[in-house]
Amino acid sequence: MLPADCAGCRERRPGLRHGVCPECVGTLEALRPGPVRPTPAPPGLPPCYALGPYAGPLREALLAYKEHGRHGLARPLGALLAEVVAVAVEPARPVALVPVPDTAAAARARYGDHLDRLARHCAERLRHAGRSVRVLRPLRALPRPDSVTLDSAGRAAAAEAAFRSRSTGRGGVDATVVVLDDIVTTGVTLAAVSRALSATGPAPAVAAVLAATEKRHR
Repeated sequence: MLPADCAGCRERRPGLRHGVCPECVGTLEALRPGPVRPTPAPPGLPPCYALGPYAGPLREALLAYKEHGRHGLARPLGALLAEVVAVAVEPARPVALVPVPDTAAAARARYGDHLDRLARHCAERLRHAGRSVRVLRPLRALPRPDSVTLDSAGRAAAAEAAFRSRSTGRGGVDATVVVLDDIVTTGVTLAAVSRALSATGPAPAVAAVLAATEKRHR
């Protein structure tokens, strides 16, 4: 009932729906998923689709969700992620969603695995649209340095050793495997996850993310 800060523009507004003001909702709904590709792309990176660039209300909403505990944004962000998956995968195909797992330390700091929450809401929205969907968690994340402190080579090395298969495996997956992440920057994390999945089962056909960073030129 009290005014709150919009997660998209940080303006204090009364009566926010899912924590985002009508203007920012309009901006987010105007985004259209499409293919993206880091340059250079790391080996093993599958085709990637993103909702939009890591900027504006999308960037602010992701930061509010991940870093400032705005967990109520999981539902609308998961619905937006479902739009990306719907564009990336043929409608007739069943889908197996594999979210990039958080490390145990990151999950504790964020009071839960932030991508796991997004994957559940993404799957719910796709099922409501008539898609056959399940969420798989075949990987666990090992402790690794904060990527903010690393250069591109350091990020690639950290990502390569960051994921291990769970003992349960995936069994026979007769579905299009889609790796989910919130942001793609260099693509090394998505590539490392894809290689880890390929070692124990079907290779991911595509990666779906909410935002793609844009390379800045000096």
